[in-house]
Amino acid sequence: MYRRIIVKLSGESLAPRDKGACFAANRVDEVARALCRLADTGVQLGVVMGGGNIWRGRFTEEMDPVNADQMGMLATVINALAVEDAIRRMGHKATVYTAQEMNRFSRLYTAKAAQESLEAGEIVLLAGGTGNPFFTTDTGAALRAAELKADAVFKGTTVEGVFDGDPHKDPNAKLIRRISYHEAIDRGLRVMDLTAFMLCMEQKVPEVRVFSMEDLENLLRVASGEEIGTVVHL
Repeated sequence: MYRRIIVKLSGESLAPRDKGACFAANRVDEVARALCRLADTGVQLGVVMGGGNIWRGRFTEEMDPVNADQMGMLATVINALAVEDAIRRMGHKATVYTAQEMNRFSRLYTAKAAQESLEAGEIVLLAGGTGNPFFTTDTGAALRAAELKADAVFKGTTVEGVFDGDPHKDPNAKLIRRISYHEAIDRGLRVMDLTAFMLCMEQKVPEVRVFSMEDLENLLRVASGEEIGTVVHL
């Protein structure tokens, strides 16, 4: 069904359930195993890493927000290296690309280089956000999907998909199965940030699939065409 997918992977997916540490070895392995299984279906797979298990922004109002965002970018690189290590231990090829020059740790991202790795069957781990402050990793996923001509962005969450209200606060909030980028923006549905949705719409990324990644099997279910979660589309 899909030829090329960008998965937005949160840093929290690598952390222990109790959030007591940055990493849980079993969680890193579970994520890597799910990505390998997805790649084994023949899908070309890029993974945009978040960094929330390590860094979540300024710890004081006085802190320079540019510095804080740069620290967040570095957190995504650490996560990408952890997942790369696990993928390679499982016998799969993987390459970390970063938006910043870190030649001792990774390759500098260019769309051409990343496309070549994807076509060679490697899992491409995309770290460092967009390379600029004030942009989220959701926007980074939208940008990479547009640049790499992906068929879809897979956005994992802790809930079933996009709701018409906050399901954590409103027990009557209803799951939305299909919605256009335009309507999601108009209604202010914040499952991805506004810049990410706008970029997907303007660059004609076919769809964003939003679903719970509490069960990592959902990655394969969605890729195989099961109607899980929400489809945000052109």
